[in-house]
Amino acid sequence: MTEVNRKALESLVCPETHAVLSYDAERQELVSKAAHLAYPIRDGIPIMLVDEARKLD
Repeated sequence: MTEVNRKALESLVCPETHAVLSYDAERQELVSKAAHLAYPIRDGIPIMLVDEARKLD
């Protein structure tokens, strides 16, 4: 991932809680620990829709 993309990802927040997200490079997801959700990144585009997010245990 390029520095520009990483900075863009760091500016995103969880649409549900507005909390900071962490980047999971292995799973290609942005993780909201506050909402217990993981938002997928598909073809380099973060999908910031709660309906598309994976629920975390």
